[in-house]
Formats: sequence, C-alpha cells, structure tokens
Amino acid sequence: MVRVILPPHLRTLANVDREVTLDVPGPVTQHSILEALENRYPVLRGTIREHVTKKRRALVRFFACENDYSHESPDAPLPEQVSTGAEPFVILGAIAGG
Repeated sequence: MVRVILPPHLRTLANVDREVTLDVPGPVTQHSILEALENRYPVLRGTIREHVTKKRRALVRFFACENDYSHESPDAPLPEQVSTGAEPFVILGAIAGG
C-alpha cells in the first residue's frame, strides 16, 4: 500500500483525513499514484493535474523521501520506500502571491 498525504484543501474536497492509503498496481510512479488516487476519489480529477494533458498543475508540488519530484518524469519510478509504504508520497499546494 502506498501512503499519500494531501494538502488541506484537497482533504476537504475528498472528505478524507490527512493521509490516504492506495493499492497501486505495477511500478509506483507519480502517474500510477495519481491514477489510483483519482479513481478512488473522482472528485479530485482535475485538481492535481490537467484533465486532458494529465500534466501537474502549476501550483501543485510532489515530494517523496524529502526530495522534490515535481519536475521529474511522471513515469519515473519513485523510491522503494514509497512503494513499500515506509515513506509517504506528499502532494502540496504551493502558495503564490506578492
């Protein structure tokens, strides 16, 4: 099981706690995690990535094992600690403004 930590606004939207667990088939990648997340919580479709292109939205960041994976390939394997559930995959909403 993969652990995913969601930002407060997405927790509220999906009506879930801070952390959710997902069964992610195949290699654990950003793409496979987000597919599993959106399939389990359809209300999140389009909030983390674009509907058509599936690209990460500009103000959303991905972290795993204290490293920023936001600009990595969505199909690149994530660390083994994430796939085993030892470490969570963290989705953060960035803050913009001036």
